[in-house]
Amino acid sequence: MIRRFFHPSLACFFVGAYVIFLLIACSESEPLNFGCDGDSITSGDQWSATFVADLGCATHHNVGVGTATWASHDDTQEYGSADFLGISWGWLPTTDSIELRKRHNNCAPVHIQRFIAEVDAGEYPAPDLFGFAMGTNDTDLDAMVEGAVYSIKAIKKRFPKCKVFVCTPIQTGNPEHNAINRKKIERLQEVCSQFKVPLIDCYNGVGIREEDERPFAPGKYLRDGLHPDKPGQELMGHYIAAEVKRIFKLK
Repeated sequence: MIRRFFHPSLACFFVGAYVIFLLIACSESEPLNFGCDGDSITSGDQWSATFVADLGCATHHNVGVGTATWASHDDTQEYGSADFLGISWGWLPTTDSIELRKRHNNCAPVHIQRFIAEVDAGEYPAPDLFGFAMGTNDTDLDAMVEGAVYSIKAIKKRFPKCKVFVCTPIQTGNPEHNAINRKKIERLQEVCSQFKVPLIDCYNGVGIREEDERPFAPGKYLRDGLHPDKPGQELMGHYIAAEVKRIFKLK
């Protein structure tokens, strides 16, 4: 007769391993909390609403504001400081010094300070995913890089478990604007490589093409040569969601 030996400690080991497996499986299947920042192409429920629906995200914390830039200014204020004037998406010419200061607060570093403050206040949960989608309005590439570095570092430091990604600007109906955007994308690639953050190629991958659009007029997907209409927003959302699933191996 063969004696079978099975030590109780082995049973504990296998049971413990199974419990850990179940915990990991459950955590991976839980809906993700999503945060994002951007400009008028991202603010509100545009491409990010489709993205959230495709991934089945639990929350959607969007701090994007129209006319925003990556770059800050010499007089940009800290969000929540005693003399903070607020953020303005205004773009028409003005000589109002307070309005101009608010416009200078409309940048990624201040947006991210706001995002973190709202999470710390319990208004939103900590993000599992965070996406940046901006750059269209930046004019100073060096200042753009500084703003991107600050903002990516701030999110990664405050939320070390968060999966961060950056989206390139899309193509517009203006060839000159597209040429500038390609230079911005080169600089953003350098930043993303530095921080090991994926850069999603919306410029080439979304399906919005210069030849299908017109400067300052409606085209196939852009309502004014710059901003996507509803089908264009959905096209962006589906593409970014698919890329995020592929890159981060999400279900």
